[in-house]
Amino acid sequence: MSIFDFISGEFIDVIEWVDNTRDTMVWRYEARGRAIKYGAKLTVREGQAAVFIHEGQLADVFGPGLYMLETNNMPILTRLQHWDHGFRSPFKSEIYFVNTTRFNNLKWGTRNPIIARDPEFGPVRLRAFGTYSMRVTDPGLFMREIVGTDGDFSSDEIAFQLRNVIVQEFSRMIAGSGIPVLDMAANTDQLGKMVAKAIAPTVAAYGLTIPEFYIENISLPDEVEKMLDKRTSMGIVGDLDRFGQYATSEAMLNASQNQGGAGAGFGAAMGAAMGMGARGPWGPAAHAAPAAAGAAPPPVPGKTVETVWHLAVDGAAQGPYGRGHLGRMAAEGQFSRETLVWAPGQDGWRPADEVPELAQLFTMLPPPVPAPPPAQPE
Repeated sequence: MSIFDFISGEFIDVIEWVDNTRDTMVWRYEARGRAIKYGAKLTVREGQAAVFIHEGQLADVFGPGLYMLETNNMPILTRLQHWDHGFRSPFKSEIYFVNTTRFNNLKWGTRNPIIARDPEFGPVRLRAFGTYSMRVTDPGLFMREIVGTDGDFSSDEIAFQLRNVIVQEFSRMIAGSGIPVLDMAANTDQLGKMVAKAIAPTVAAYGLTIPEFYIENISLPDEVEKMLDKRTSMGIVGDLDRFGQYATSEAMLNASQNQGGAGAGFGAAMGAAMGMGARGPWGPAAHAAPAAAGAAPPPVPGKTVETVWHLAVDGAAQGPYGRGHLGRMAAEGQFSRETLVWAPGQDGWRPADEVPELAQLFTMLPPPVPAPPPAQPE
C-alpha cells in the first residue's frame, strides 16, 4: 500500500445513514481516528436530519438532500474551522443522524388511580391507558436538551419521561373536566385533544411534538364495576314484582312438562298462574278480557281443598303428591327432610323440613327397630 493510499484512507468522503430499526432516534456517525474530507458528500434521506458537532458546539443542521461539504453551505462550521480564507484542509467533527419520522404505538397509562369527583357517584378512583405518537421537529434542540453525547439513542429512553408528562396532564385534566364517569367513553376524543394540547409546550421544549394522542380506556375499580353491573341488572329487570310473577310462571310451566303426574301438575300450575295473574300483569285487570265460557267454578264453600306438592328428585320434578302419599314415601325412605318441595302459591322450592305441614310427617315416624341381640355360643 502506497503512502498516498494510507493517507486517503484516513479521510471520509461519503457520509450517510441507513437504518432498518423502528426505535432508533439518534445515531452517531463513526468518525473516530479519521477526518472528514473537504468537499465530502453528505447524503441525508427523507425522514432524517444531520447534526454537526464541532469542538463541543452545535455547528450545522442539514435537512434531506445531497450536500458537498464546502464553505458555501457550511457557514457556521466555516467560521469555526477558519475556512473563510480558502483553507481546504480536512476537519474532525461529530456527525449525528436524527430520525425525524413518526414513532407510533407508544404506550402510556396510569400506574396509580386518579381520584376525581363525579357528579353522580361522588369521589371515584379512575385508571386509564392509551397510545400516542411522537416525532422530532427541532433536531438541534433535541440534541442539546435530551441526547447529549449518546451515540445510539432509542425511543425507549425518552418514552418514560413522556409518559410522566402525559399522566400528570391527564390527571389534572380528568379531575377538572366535570364529565360524568358514565359519559367519558363518549368524550375520549375530546379529552385526548385537551391532553395533547396541554402537553404540547412541555414536549416542544424537548424539540418534539405529539401528532397523535389516543385514550383507549377509562375504568373504575373492579368492586365499583361489579356494583355498577348489579345496578344495570336491576334497571333491565324493571319492576321486581312483575319479574317475580313472570319467574314463578316459568317455573310452573317447566314443572308441568316433566314426567310423573304431568296432567295434574299442569292443572295445578295453571290454576296457580291464573290466580296470580288476577293480581299481576297477565290477569283480567291487565287485559280487561271477558271471562271464558268454560271457566272452572270457584271451590265449594265449606270444603277444604287438599294441598299437593311437587318433589325435586335428581334434577326433575315429580308429583303432585298428597300429604298421605308423602307420609308413606317418608316411611319407605323415599322422602326426607332435605327433599325440595313446591306447591302452588309457595315462594320457590324449599326443603320439606321448612314446610310446617310436611315437617310433622318426620316427627310421627316410629323410631328405628333395634337390632336383635347376638347369638350366645353353646
